[in-house]
Amino acid sequence: MLNRRTLRIKAMQAIYAYKQAEGSDYQLALDQIAEDFAPDLNSMEVQDRKLLEGRKQIAQLLFKEWHETGQFETEETDKEIIEAVNRAIVAYKNLTKKDYKQYSSQMMSAVERIYDHYLGTLQILELINELVKDEEEKKEKRFTAATGPDVKRFLNNRVAQRILTNKSYQQHIIRRNISWGSDISEIRLVYKNILKQDEVFLNYLALPEPTLEEDLEVVKHIFKNIIFKEKNLQSLFEEQDLNWVENKSIVKSLVNKTVKMFGEETEEEPVLLDLSANWEDDKVFFEELYHQTLQDDEKYEAMIAASVKNWDVERVALLDKIILKLALCEMHIFRSIPVKVTINEYIEISKLYSTPKSKQFVNGVLDKMAQELTTSGDIRKSGRGLIDNK
Repeated sequence: MLNRRTLRIKAMQAIYAYKQAEGSDYQLALDQIAEDFAPDLNSMEVQDRKLLEGRKQIAQLLFKEWHETGQFETEETDKEIIEAVNRAIVAYKNLTKKDYKQYSSQMMSAVERIYDHYLGTLQILELINELVKDEEEKKEKRFTAATGPDVKRFLNNRVAQRILTNKSYQQHIIRRNISWGSDISEIRLVYKNILKQDEVFLNYLALPEPTLEEDLEVVKHIFKNIIFKEKNLQSLFEEQDLNWVENKSIVKSLVNKTVKMFGEETEEEPVLLDLSANWEDDKVFFEELYHQTLQDDEKYEAMIAASVKNWDVERVALLDKIILKLALCEMHIFRSIPVKVTINEYIEISKLYSTPKSKQFVNGVLDKMAQELTTSGDIRKSGRGLIDNK
């Protein structure tokens, strides 16, 4: 299932993408100033190129000053230059605001798509059933005796039927508009060339009266050893989800737990799993972590700069800075998460995604800052957040 480390990683990726876009927005603002003072090639009047170039450079310097300090010098500055700088500032703010919302939306959509993939994977059982039924209809129209395994026996698999007739499953499929569309051809090939020749599946079909346990085991086998391993299907999944390598384990976990749940005898009808054990809480954590980290970006930048006095903060890798800022944000606003948990999580993330030396750097900086901020009272924990917080 989805865990908070995955959410931290996806928040990190979204912020990294935003920072890249922010750099592009900055350059676009400078380009706009350059365009404002470019010679008018359609004008019949003589253009003073040196004067225009000088104004452009002054305007760009003033914009850079604003970008660094939040204001720029207007005294004794040409009105046309001030207007150009203000236009660039407005354009820059509009672009970054748009990017901020866009990457927030994409971040959440990327996580929601994991759930769609989970549902789509379960739906493969439905597609297999449809292929079996189609095959049986064709057999009935033939005049010769049918050969090969009696695949229609799979239609009686109780675990598969429990999933496919489950109200929760059916409602999710309809509400989220889950469909394989033209990609069903890949499932057809897997069914024909792999499943129908699979030894475990054939042995199951040969059983006189399969037990519920045997029904469960064959469904588990189909997902584990065919759906999640077949090369062409994996390629298709990667096309459908650019983060499939990261998300596969989550989808696999959800599917495995679902199959196991429907293989148990119970009086109550099971309900499909959520993305995580406490998705509503995790969703709030996810969104707040992204938004608050970016909203307090300047504050965390200054804190990092003060902590790494022997380093030029500009030389710190962008990804390392984002990891540090996320950790600082988490330590500040999520009081129920112990400091040690936060530090360990971001150390692990730095090992996975940043440079070989990042682990030691992130560990050292966060450990030092956590001690200082806890002592000063800037970090205050409560409830579970007090565990191992010494």
